[in-house]
Amino acid sequence: MTTGLEGTANGTAGASEARGAEAPGAPHAGQALATVVAPAANVPAGTGSASAGSQSAAPPHLHIPLRSTRRDTLLCVVLALACLALYLLPTGFENRLPDNAVRCRATVESVDNDRVHQYGIVRMGTQYVTLRALDGPYAGQTWQAGNELVGKMELDKVFAPGDTALLVLTLRDGKVADAVAQDHYRLHTQALAFGVFALLLVAFAGPTGVKALLSFVFSALMIWKVLVPALLRDVDPILLGLGVTTAITAATILLVGGMNRRGLAAWLGTLLGIAATCGLALAFAGPFQLHGAVRPYAETVLYSGYPHLHMTRIFLASIFMASSGALMDLAMDVAASMAELAAQNPGISRRAALASGLRVGRAVVGTMTTTLLLAYSGGYIATLMLFMAQGIPLENALNLPFVAAEVMNTLVGSIGLVTVAPLTALTGTWLLVRGGLAHEKL
Repeated sequence: MTTGLEGTANGTAGASEARGAEAPGAPHAGQALATVVAPAANVPAGTGSASAGSQSAAPPHLHIPLRSTRRDTLLCVVLALACLALYLLPTGFENRLPDNAVRCRATVESVDNDRVHQYGIVRMGTQYVTLRALDGPYAGQTWQAGNELVGKMELDKVFAPGDTALLVLTLRDGKVADAVAQDHYRLHTQALAFGVFALLLVAFAGPTGVKALLSFVFSALMIWKVLVPALLRDVDPILLGLGVTTAITAATILLVGGMNRRGLAAWLGTLLGIAATCGLALAFAGPFQLHGAVRPYAETVLYSGYPHLHMTRIFLASIFMASSGALMDLAMDVAASMAELAAQNPGISRRAALASGLRVGRAVVGTMTTTLLLAYSGGYIATLMLFMAQGIPLENALNLPFVAAEVMNTLVGSIGLVTVAPLTALTGTWLLVRGGLAHEKL
């Protein structure tokens, strides 16, 4: 007797032959796919007639439904509730904020630059700014605030009439005792940019865009509400980083890719790639001889009352966390390709599916490694310009600690990308193809 799965395989083969008979000279998807993978595994003898009888009940080919299933909807609800819980979750560091300070938007009425001195391209001195509060309990009231310029362009801000600033008012005995123009007010612009991003994402991807947006918010909340406070509490950075990336990758892949074998294969491949990248970071930590303080503001954190933090382990954790996004992309590419391959060729063998997954991985991994290089080096363009302008030899530059840190970041992440492709191909072969036949429920 022919099993339902075998009948489906034969039915698919029969449908392919029928298409070939209709247009013998015309190429079609089956021919293009045949150039990449081996032919379907041989079906046991005696199944041909049975499959012919059940061909009407078998679909012409299997496919992965694009519509959300009940499990996907349930996951969306769970993650939405998780986002709400994370948003309401206290970090434990709220008491560090002064309770006698009021923050509000303010417009700059006028400025006094008499005590600002120009030294070449930098300014030093005190700029006095007159501001009028736009919201909060003191809306409409005007104060004069001092704006200290220390001669560092990356830290100094210069106001002009009409600018909108973040005004911080310090209260004493219920009255405003001091006013500080903290910086230019950028929250509205940031909210506008996020709104454009969300609108375009949902307009282009529809329900999948909504899921991607939900996973984006969940990832941001996990970093700010879980990762950062736990690091300040001296939780082991490596274990913490692995836990946070596991949760973020699960939410992203299973939410966007679906709670199915395809999503599970991509997630497992990503986890294996993250584990490999973590191991590589730990292995290269000694030979590179880098301290975690090479990261911006890392030393400032140590001087802010946290000298016990292990900045080197935090730096190593940041390596595999930073590359986890690219690992997810590559794993999903390979898993989705193998899932579609298994759907179109239900009788494909494990060896053929694995070979196809590896071919897809080879095609994608080259561009992904370049993506990491561009992403990491983009933030250091000015540094590279400085090296070239001052004639610093490349050998000297590559041995500088902060340059070597970026080299290690890029190379370790790229090696992790190379490993995630075959690992995902293996998990995809195991989950999507078993016993020589593709799973019907993908």
